[in-house]
Amino acid sequence: MSCAFDLEHYGELLAAALDGGYRFAFFDRDPEPGDLLLRHDVDLSLEAAVALAELEAGARARSTYFLMTESVFYNLDSREGRETLERLRGLGHRVGLHAVWPRAELDERFEPVVAWHNPDPEYMRAPIAGAANVMEERFFSSGRYRSDSNQRWRSGCPHEELRRTAFEWLHLLTHPEIWVYPGPTMRETMLAMLDAERERRLVQLVDDRIDMS
Repeated sequence: MSCAFDLEHYGELLAAALDGGYRFAFFDRDPEPGDLLLRHDVDLSLEAAVALAELEAGARARSTYFLMTESVFYNLDSREGRETLERLRGLGHRVGLHAVWPRAELDERFEPVVAWHNPDPEYMRAPIAGAANVMEERFFSSGRYRSDSNQRWRSGCPHEELRRTAFEWLHLLTHPEIWVYPGPTMRETMLAMLDAERERRLVQLVDDRIDMS
């Protein structure tokens, strides 16, 4: 097993969690022994979020996807944004708000759960009125949190520990674009994402009746 950041290994992570007897849980209650809280911060790509969500649904996994209303990379009010919301929920996942400090403006599109985008320590774990903060103390415990931020596991890839049921429970944060677009480094993965984005934009230009001849 290579522990590569790709869809094949993400599927292996899910299989390891199932082998370890974990159940997929959400942020609507305190974690219990045996819970796996799958969380995805969708920083860059709705297309990648849907691809990962479809893989998870095929593996009988359920996650919470955190989407932005202030992203410079995608528009949640566009047709693509609306279709993404519908598709994620149709696959059995939940949708939270990936908020930009200090605004955490929830509406009917979101569950009452918030993950701050690029948070600073002074507010990262502070309570949020009317919503759960995924980084508050009850969801964040030393040894029970792993993240793939910038294509690096801070404490190692958790697949073997999941298979051995080494965690009492685990809050696992992954970013869809890291797994969907190929590249051994974050830079190469981002360049692959931009190549895919260029092709998608060309299709959108034609759909908008732009003469590309």
